[in-house]
Amino acid sequence: MSYANRKQMGSNRTASIVIVALIHIVLGYALVTGLAYNVVKKAAEDLKTFDVEDEPPPPPEEPPPPPENQPTPPPPQVVAPPPIVRTNVSTPPVVATPVAPPPVITETARPAPPAPPAPPKPVVSQAAKAKGNLLALFSDDDYPQSAIRNEEQGTTGFRLTIGPDGRVTDCSVTSSSGSAALDQATCNILKRRARYSPAKLADGSSTTGTDSGRIRWVLPAE
Repeated sequence: MSYANRKQMGSNRTASIVIVALIHIVLGYALVTGLAYNVVKKAAEDLKTFDVEDEPPPPPEEPPPPPENQPTPPPPQVVAPPPIVRTNVSTPPVVATPVAPPPVITETARPAPPAPPAPPKPVVSQAAKAKGNLLALFSDDDYPQSAIRNEEQGTTGFRLTIGPDGRVTDCSVTSSSGSAALDQATCNILKRRARYSPAKLADGSSTTGTDSGRIRWVLPAE
């Protein structure tokens, strides 16, 4: 037998085996599906259905009536538990509010009546007049030693108040010589040595008068 014939026979045998296998598969599938259908149909015919009704609930039981003339117990008292941490409660200090004293009512003093007008000054008819030359009252011996040591000299202006007796009662320096020693010496000499005719009023009575002048101080020659 040639090689070509062997090959053709092998192919035909294989095809026959495949066809036979397919036929077995188709028969097995038909057998299985038909048998399962008959079993399901038979079970459905034998199954019987019925409705289940719920039983009604029993009626509620009525509570027994309360006993007659039985006192009702009081409700329990709620007692708060004591605090875990006890704090010392301090009493607030009592602050005393001072009471203001009653106001003191003072009567307003009535204004004093106006003072009566001052009497008019007497009219001086004659002014006070020095008796002699005032410059003659001064000499080199009256020159203050402190002014000589400091070589002080100058002119002192003065104003005098003359009493009714003609004596000098007050002396004031109106312009300074620049030396306190010379100014003080001027007033001291005039108050001790000067004499005046007092001022006269219209009725001829003596009164207080004034006078003024200037004294020049020159260092004495050595």
